[in-house]
Amino acid sequence: MSERSARPDLRITVAGAPADAFGLRTTWAEAEPGWAVTVEVAYTGAEPVDASLLVEAVVPHADDPWWLIPGAFYGENRPIENTRAFPRFERGASTPEQHAALISDTWEFRADRAATPAVFVWAGPGRGGLALAAAETTALGLTGVGLAHDDASGQAALSLRFPYREYPVTYYGDAQPRPADTSTHRFIPGETVEVEVRVFALDADRHAYAPVLRALHAESAPAAPLAPWVDVATAADLTADGLLTWHYDPDPGVLLETVGFDREVSGRDGETVDRQAMHVGWVSGIPWAYALLAHGLRTSRPAEADAARRVIDFICSSLSPSGTFWGVWYRDHGWTQSWTELKRGLHSRTLAEATLFLLRAQALDRHDVWEAAIRSNLSVIVGRQRDDGNLGSVHHAETGEVLSWSGASGLTWIAALVEAADRDERYLPSALAAGRYYESFVDREFVHGAPEDVDLAPTSEDGYAAVMAYVALHRATGDAHWLDVARRAADWMLTFRYTYDVAFPPHTLLGAYGFRTRGADNASPSNQHLHAYGLVCTAELRELSEALDDPFYAERAEETLACFRQFIAREDGDFNAYRGMVSERYYQTACFQPKGMLLTLSHAWSVGVTLLACEQTLAAGQAAARDS
Repeated sequence: MSERSARPDLRITVAGAPADAFGLRTTWAEAEPGWAVTVEVAYTGAEPVDASLLVEAVVPHADDPWWLIPGAFYGENRPIENTRAFPRFERGASTPEQHAALISDTWEFRADRAATPAVFVWAGPGRGGLALAAAETTALGLTGVGLAHDDASGQAALSLRFPYREYPVTYYGDAQPRPADTSTHRFIPGETVEVEVRVFALDADRHAYAPVLRALHAESAPAAPLAPWVDVATAADLTADGLLTWHYDPDPGVLLETVGFDREVSGRDGETVDRQAMHVGWVSGIPWAYALLAHGLRTSRPAEADAARRVIDFICSSLSPSGTFWGVWYRDHGWTQSWTELKRGLHSRTLAEATLFLLRAQALDRHDVWEAAIRSNLSVIVGRQRDDGNLGSVHHAETGEVLSWSGASGLTWIAALVEAADRDERYLPSALAAGRYYESFVDREFVHGAPEDVDLAPTSEDGYAAVMAYVALHRATGDAHWLDVARRAADWMLTFRYTYDVAFPPHTLLGAYGFRTRGADNASPSNQHLHAYGLVCTAELRELSEALDDPFYAERAEETLACFRQFIAREDGDFNAYRGMVSERYYQTACFQPKGMLLTLSHAWSVGVTLLACEQTLAAGQAAARDS
C-alpha cells in the first residue's frame, strides 16, 4: 500500500423506490489502511416499500481491469480456454447469449460466496485501484458484492448492495445458469438503518490486497471465536480410526475415496454409494496413507501402520510404463489415467503430491520398493523438463510425452525435488529452474491448474502447492528471494480462507450445530463450497512464520485446524455419520446444494488431511518442548 491517497468518491443510491423517499447521510473516519464509512438510510415515505441500498465506487480509464473478490473471482476468473463453465469477466459481454454461457462484463454475487466480503479492482497494469468491503450481513440482510465495466467510457465500478443481488444470472455450480436473484428489504415509514462500508485506495501492485485482507481479518476474528469440538490428539485418534475403519480395504490395499454416511443405502451396507476407486495422491492414496503411518508409529498401533504400508506398497509396485505412478485405481478395471480429458493423461499435481509424501513416508519407514518409486518418478520428470523450467502439467502414461504444458500444476514437483535433493545432483537445479518458471504465476496473482477436475481455474489448491514449493526452496537455499515468493504465495492462498463466520439458517444442519467457518477455504470460484484441503500445508505455514518472524501465517494455520476439528464424528450417529468420518463439503452459499447443508460422504482426503495436520501439530509441539 502507498501513502494515503485522496478520499475516493462514493455513489450511494436506493434501488426500487423513489429517490426523494429516502434521506442518505455518510460519515467518514480513517481506519487503517483505508476508511470506514457509515451510511445512514432514513425512509420518509408514507407506505412500506421494498428496496435495496447500493454503494458504488468508480475507477476511470480502466482499459484492462483486474478484479478480485476473495475466494470467488480472480481477474477474468475463467480463462477462455478453460473447458469448465463458471463466471467469466469479458469486456463488452452484455448479451443474453453471453450470459447463458456465464460470460459478462457485469457480475453481482451474494457475499457468502466470498472468503472476505470485499471487491477489488486495478485499472490496468502499473495502475492503482480501489476496494470496498462490508460485513456479510447487516440490518438489511445478506450483503452483495459486485463488479462492472463500461466499455464505452472505460470505467470500472465496484459495488456493495444491501441486501444482495445475483446478476446477470446466478451460478449454481454447473454450466446451466439460474435466473438472476434479487432480494430487497422492506422499509417501514420512519425507519432508519445504518450500514458500515470500508473503502481502500490501492497502489499499482496487485498484491496490495494483502494488507487490506490482513486488517479485515484482524477486525473480524474477535467476533468469530474458534470452537473446535475436540483437542488435536483426539482429532488425530478419531481420523486415524476413520481411515482404517471406513476407507481402508486390505484387498488389494487401498483407501477408498468416498464412503457414505448412511450404511443402509439400498440395503447393501452403503456399498452402492462408496466410490470403489483410489487416486495415488490428491483425493486418496499416499499422502493420507503417510498420515496414517505417522499416527500408527507414534501411537504404537500396528494395524494402522501395516494398513498404510500396504496402501503405499500397492501404489509403488504398479508404476505406469512411462515410469511415473498411475493416476487412479478402479476396482472394476485396475490402474488407469487421471481425471483429464487428455487420453492416457496423468496429472502432474497428483503424481507429484504422491511422490512428495512417499518421500516423507520413506523417512519414517524405509522400503526398497518405495525408494525405487521415488527415483523413477523424479528422474523421468526431470528428464521431461522444458528449458524454461516448466515441468509439464499432463503426461502420457505409456510414452511419457507431455500432453499439456498449460497452467501451474507442475508446481508440486518442486517440493518433492527439494526433499529428494540428496539422491541425485539433478534434482535441486531442476527445482530451482521450476521455481523461476512458476514464480510468474505468483507474481500475476493467478495460480491455476492444480486439481484434476477444475481444468485451468484458479483454486485454493494452487495456493497450497505454491506455498509448499517456495517454502521448500527457501529451506534448501536460504535465499531471501524464495522466502518473499513464499510469502506472496501464502497471501494469495489466504484470499480463499474465510475471515468471518457465515450466518447459517438455524434450521439447517450447519446452523443447528453452530458451524464456525473462520479458517475454512472456498475450494475455488468454480467449486464454491468450503473444504479442509488447506491443512495440507500446515507445517509449511508454521515454517514460513518462523522464517519471517511473523506469527500471522502460523496463526492462520492454527485457525484452520481449529475449524476442521468441528464435524469429525466423535461416535457413531454423530451428525448422522460414523465415528471418524469427515465430510468433504460444507455448503456456505447457494451452490450445488442449499446453504447450510453438509455433504453426507466421508472422503479419504478429508479424513487424511485432518490427520496430517494433527500429526504435524503434535510433532511441532514435541519439537518445541525439546527445544525449550
